[in-house]
Parts: sequence; C-alpha cells; structure tokens
Amino acid sequence: MSTPKIDIYTKFTCPFCVRAKRLLSSKGVEFNEFDISMGGPKREEMIARAPEARTVPQIFIGETHVGGSDELAALEHAGELDALLAG
Repeated sequence: MSTPKIDIYTKFTCPFCVRAKRLLSSKGVEFNEFDISMGGPKREEMIARAPEARTVPQIFIGETHVGGSDELAALEHAGELDALLAG
C-alpha cells in the first residue's frame, strides 16, 4: 500500500506552515507544497477543496482535509497521524 498524496497550501512568511512542514518531514513523507502568497489559481483550488478555509496552512492527506497546523499537531498528539499517513 502506498502513502496517500499529501498537499499543503502555504504562504511565504507563515510560521504555522513551517511547523506543519517540519512535522510532515519528520514523518519521512513527501508532500506537495503550493505557495499561495500571491493568490492565483492554487488559492482558488484550496478554497474549492475546503470552502471554509481562509488561512494557511491547509493540509490534505489523500481525500481527507486535515485542516491547519494545529489540527495536524493534534492528530500527532492523539497517535492518529501515522495511520492517516499510511493510508
């Protein structure tokens, strides 16, 4: 079984984005990062995938919208992140 696709929408100066990317990297998983600092089509894509989302980061693991950095950290703290990353 392969690792699900991981997408993270970020902005250049966002410390929460750095924290989320650091946690994902510590898990040894690859992820697609989309910098939406200047808006554009990737920002619109993020909003289409998570209509309520207006802040970054926004993290998607497979078809699951995790949310932001705090939600990712909560999954790790609860011991649920590894299972989600395993698919």
